Amino acid sequence: MTVTHDDQTASTAGARAHARAQAAAADGPMPVVPASAWPHPPEGVDAGRMTWAETVPGGRYTVKVLGRGTRLRLTDVDGTACAHTLLWRADAPWERLSVADTVKVPWQAYLGAGHPLLSDQGRVLATIVEDTSGRHDALCGTTTLVTNTERYGDGTPQSSSPAGRELFVLAAAKHGMGPADVPPSLSFFHGVRVDDAGALVDEGSAGPGRHVDLVLHLPCVVAIVDTAHPLDPSPTFDVGPVEVLAWSAHDDLAGLVAGTGDTDPEYARAVANSEDVHSAAHP
Repeated sequence: MTVTHDDQTASTAGARAHARAQAAAADGPMPVVPASAWPHPPEGVDAGRMTWAETVPGGRYTVKVLGRGTRLRLTDVDGTACAHTLLWRADAPWERLSVADTVKVPWQAYLGAGHPLLSDQGRVLATIVEDTSGRHDALCGTTTLVTNTERYGDGTPQSSSPAGRELFVLAAAKHGMGPADVPPSLSFFHGVRVDDAGALVDEGSAGPGRHVDLVLHLPCVVAIVDTAHPLDPSPTFDVGPVEVLAWSAHDDLAGLVAGTGDTDPEYARAVANSEDVHSAAHP
């Protein structure tokens, strides 16, 4: 006789056994807990330092609180990811990423190694320390329910083509924040340039396996939404996965702080602002 799913779960004991069997079979796009169990830590990183390991499928999001001195690596697995990213200070979530200041203060609209991600209080939340992609965007923000519905037929979070704004609202809600707490975001792995006439030009991806690393200067709620870029020319929603890894890297942060004497004054002041607020809270 063939045993059906209904037969297996007809009793409480059967349902429990069935559910526990799924845990043993689980794989693919889900967090690895503990992160130290991730099978391939970054080169030179001891598995015990890992604090986050997850693969986020296209059309989904993830959110996690990361401590000061964490190094976060995002990887475009197959060359079709677009990692829209937001940061809020974990201990003061009313302070959050300001894309306008991130572009304005360093006098640079294009993200790359050495670029600070600034808050609306003039502090560095994170610094980009490594970048093998070079295809990012600080100009367009993410997609909305209206734009995705017009392009793909649906933009709700449960659909196969969810809008970035809708997913960020869900991520924020998990940390006690509402829609008004969701500012414009940055996008990694989908480049945009401004041409001589002032028009936005889509540059797409740099290809599979490219990564970008950030080092956090302050504890942050980090939300990553992997959905289509607003300028994505594809008529279909075909966003690939982004790999998210994080590990303790206090020496990397110490090196950034110690090296500000050789950097631009705007960056040095923003780093000093971050160190000041941290020192005041942790005397």
